[in-house]
Amino acid sequence: MQRSISSSSSSAKNVCNQILRFGRQLEPVKNRAPCDVFINHRGIDTKRNVAGLLYEHIRNNLGLRPFLDSKNMKPGDKLFDKIDPAIRHCKIGMAIFSPQYCDSYFCLHELSLMMESKKRIIPVFCDVKPSELAVKDLNVIFPNKDLEKFSLALEEAKYTVGLTFDTLKGILKMLSKEKGPTVVANMAGPLQWHGDGDW
Repeated sequence: MQRSISSSSSSAKNVCNQILRFGRQLEPVKNRAPCDVFINHRGIDTKRNVAGLLYEHIRNNLGLRPFLDSKNMKPGDKLFDKIDPAIRHCKIGMAIFSPQYCDSYFCLHELSLMMESKKRIIPVFCDVKPSELAVKDLNVIFPNKDLEKFSLALEEAKYTVGLTFDTLKGILKMLSKEKGPTVVANMAGPLQWHGDGDW
């Protein structure tokens, strides 16, 4: 089946529509958590492309409250004081894996906290293959318990159906081991759906 959806926004629309399909009922504004969707990413790789585009689409087109550090935090905020509660209270996490993602203690901490908190996670593999994800020697001594948590979280994420994003082509694809990559959307034009129904 092929569907074509006209959209002035980026390919993030399809991903965000999938977030809504998870059957979650939004609570009244006064009872809602600080954010609905937590966007975990390595800023140096993704803030100006897929992470920023997803944030804007989730906020502007879906009326949900995404959390993106550069948009939700102010100078002087303590990282763990703002980020950890946002993760614990969000409904869905989006982990955007990129070439320098595993170089960041903070990215790995956020991913492991999402896993520990039993959040539904939508992985987005941005210019990186799942098999390339591994905790690296950062010339920083992490406590062994953190290294173990980080490695387990990355392993779990590798085996979660996700999306790929190619920054050079601006194409977001769904990963499926059975069918191979399926083009979900093209960032430069109308949103195209190619597949056999909902994913």
